[in-house]
Amino acid sequence: MAHIPDGVLSNPVLVAGAIVSTVGVAFGLKGLDPVRVPRVAVLSAVLFVASLIHLPAGLASVHLLLGGLAGIVLGWSVFPAMLVALVLQAVLFGFGGLVVLGVNTMDMAVPALLAGLLFRLAWRDGSPRRAAILGGLAGGGGVLLTAVMVACMLGLSGREFETAARLVVVAHVPVMAVEAVFTAAAVSLLARVKPEMLARAS
Repeated sequence: MAHIPDGVLSNPVLVAGAIVSTVGVAFGLKGLDPVRVPRVAVLSAVLFVASLIHLPAGLASVHLLLGGLAGIVLGWSVFPAMLVALVLQAVLFGFGGLVVLGVNTMDMAVPALLAGLLFRLAWRDGSPRRAAILGGLAGGGGVLLTAVMVACMLGLSGREFETAARLVVVAHVPVMAVEAVFTAAAVSLLARVKPEMLARAS
């Protein structure tokens, strides 16, 4: 339930999410030069497709987020990339909603941005092995932080959502493991063939 539907969250939570996402998208677009637009578009498409890959989680199902990888490659541009992906998911498949778009973008993009920032701070020597380890931590950590943020948004909107909030975190544990492995492999490959994609992001 990384995509919170319309009609669930309280107005203060919706406003806060809209403000954070608006600022993030503004920063992302400001630092986006024309050369990097195709990269952002491709990652946005990947994020959109990832939502179609569902994993069973008890009575519900969850899907890949790929926020850690997106944050590492895109930096602040992950905000507009996430926004586009979430709009398409909401309009075409009914995942999430339009009123809650700001909160959903925030819940996905903030962890992605932090994962990318921490990766670049720790990855200094250019080692593919180190990149794989840090990439795995970024991938798994991004999922965990997204789940925690979604749970917090639900909890702040009413005590009746506390059970759902706890289930969101538990349901995303298997996604953390899958994304840690996937992101580690992807980042290790990038470190070997195109390390500049990992070293610079706006």
